[in-house]
Amino acid sequence: MLFMFNCHVSVHGAAPKYVCARVRCSPTRTRCRNPTQHGKWDPIRMRQSGSETQRELYLNESVPYLDGPVSPLQFYRDWIGPNKPCIIRNAFSDWPALSKWNPAYLRETVGSKVISVAVTPNGYADAVNGDRFVMPEERQMTFSSLLDIIEGKVKSSGVFYVQKQCSNLTEELPQLTEDVQTHIPWMSEALGKLPDAVNFWIGEENAVTSMHKDHYENLYCVISGEKRFILIPPTDRPFIPYELYQPATYKQKQDDSFEIVDEEDSEKVPWIPLDPLNPDLDRYPSYRLARPLYCTVKAGEMLYLPSLWFHHVRQSHGCIAVNFWYDMDYDIKYNYFQLVESLTGAVGSV
Repeated sequence: MLFMFNCHVSVHGAAPKYVCARVRCSPTRTRCRNPTQHGKWDPIRMRQSGSETQRELYLNESVPYLDGPVSPLQFYRDWIGPNKPCIIRNAFSDWPALSKWNPAYLRETVGSKVISVAVTPNGYADAVNGDRFVMPEERQMTFSSLLDIIEGKVKSSGVFYVQKQCSNLTEELPQLTEDVQTHIPWMSEALGKLPDAVNFWIGEENAVTSMHKDHYENLYCVISGEKRFILIPPTDRPFIPYELYQPATYKQKQDDSFEIVDEEDSEKVPWIPLDPLNPDLDRYPSYRLARPLYCTVKAGEMLYLPSLWFHHVRQSHGCIAVNFWYDMDYDIKYNYFQLVESLTGAVGSV
């Protein structure tokens, strides 16, 4: 929440709070505990107050757990509407994939299928590298060849990750859909629509998804292994740095080293340069005010990741997951986020 005045009111229960440049005070100069600073604009203080307020009003200190799915109406009311994440246990305990999806079964069922695999030198696909936004080399290979790399039967100088987000489960691996659902019935009923995409994920431990946001209501189901998420709410947008980068792609050369090749005639890409695992607070001091949530989603658990939440993802080696992308409603929440986005750009990073 951003304001163009230094002393403003933010609601906390029944009692209002007032934020001055250095202290909490009343809106009148005579009652201000620091009258020389009263009325002066302090963007850091305002941003910190906004972040504190939104957490006090609707966010948890950690990602809550549900013991099982609830009714579509209750899930919409408690989680989708408020735009709050949660982890749901026993949400897909009847899926055969939980017991069947091991390397031997996958080799037998889809081993000969040719799939798209993202290959990078460092595990960071679709991420900032220096002054470039670098995308992975998209390599076509059989599923068995990928499993050979993940199981260590074949050595490779790159990091391999199945991460293509164009409903690759239904488009590239339809044989596996018999072991899962192609939509989550209670979520489809809650939103009144089917998912835009159903994606399959498998890869090496070093594969990392850099910080970003999506315009989807995301149900992320871990089949085996675990995924480690860093989540930041949309209300922390003023603390998240964006910069424009020349798009490029990794290409592996004959000697197995990688080069970065610019995408010619492409517009610059806005992306987050900050690594939440090792943030450069000297360069991006506003990130000190962000309040990330950390959670680990284990096999058999489902993460509801609300639309527009910033997220960074790591995984255990060979982790397998399926996620469902439901297009978000472009309602008042989206417009509020666009307002925060515009105000962040107008005020600039501190």
